[in-house]
Amino acid sequence: MLTGHRTWIFQNKPVILTTGTIGGPFEANGNIPEAFDILHDDIWLQQDSFEKAQQTMMEEACQTAIKKSPIDKEQVEFFISGDLINQITPTSFAASTMGLPYFGLFSACATSMESLALSAAIINGNGANYILSGSSSHNAAAEKQFRYPTEYGGQKPPTAQWTVTGAGCALIAKEGVGPIVTSATIGKVVDMGMTDPFNMGGAMAAAAADTIEVHLKERNVDPSFYDLIITGDLGHVGREVSLDYMHGRNIPIEDEKYVDCGLTIYREGQPVLAGGSGSACSAVVTYGHFLKQVIQGDLNRILVVATGSLHSPLSVQQSDPIPCIAHAVSIERSEIL
Repeated sequence: MLTGHRTWIFQNKPVILTTGTIGGPFEANGNIPEAFDILHDDIWLQQDSFEKAQQTMMEEACQTAIKKSPIDKEQVEFFISGDLINQITPTSFAASTMGLPYFGLFSACATSMESLALSAAIINGNGANYILSGSSSHNAAAEKQFRYPTEYGGQKPPTAQWTVTGAGCALIAKEGVGPIVTSATIGKVVDMGMTDPFNMGGAMAAAAADTIEVHLKERNVDPSFYDLIITGDLGHVGREVSLDYMHGRNIPIEDEKYVDCGLTIYREGQPVLAGGSGSACSAVVTYGHFLKQVIQGDLNRILVVATGSLHSPLSVQQSDPIPCIAHAVSIERSEIL
């Protein structure tokens, strides 16, 4: 059911049946290593390119989610996913390996919640019984494409962020036991005229705040309705900018209930500058860390707002401003519904 212009209410209660989360060595040394099903000690994953390593992680995340579930791969109707790399190549090749009907998405670091929102909408409308939904990223592959290869040794400003090496996947089902996807607010592109590709958090802050504001208005709820409002990868800079924006619009969001996946995944002391980022960031932290708290009953309701910067090497070379987007999905513990 559509409420307002941008928010879906999922009356048939799609279930997050299982998840699969994969990480690299930097993530294994981070703040939440227990959030991962598989942690690799080599960023190459025994592949001959970083892009193929990213593909492997996406395949592992999908296979892990299925293995943890009561169903076989053949029962999955669709695979909905995407990534940051040219023409979402790692995801598309992973889809070939999985052999499932495939929707390929690009919403940059917002892809995780875009895929979850679309999966829940299809399930809610009786368009499928089981859908794999996820996203992935690889630090070295993203650096090579969007900035400088790591071998170059280029220095970064303090506003820059560290791309997560990982993959996160959720198996969404029509029936079963698990957290419930209750609603989704679809973001719109917000362009603040920023052109600095080393300040993604600052660029994405307005998109995050816009989606949160619209979600609360169209659902007619206060921020306190949620135990946590979780942004994707605003980092230190974007989080503070978005808070200032919302406080200026009289949105009473509490500082301690406003958390960021990019500030959760890594521990203090790791050289991540403003925090984590990448299309795997919100996927692995949500599916591996926060969902466990929902399942355990430590959290009842969360709103996950994955943020994405929709620039490309071409747009940066043309000195274009950076368009950004944020998609929000609410997840609730089934026992409270």
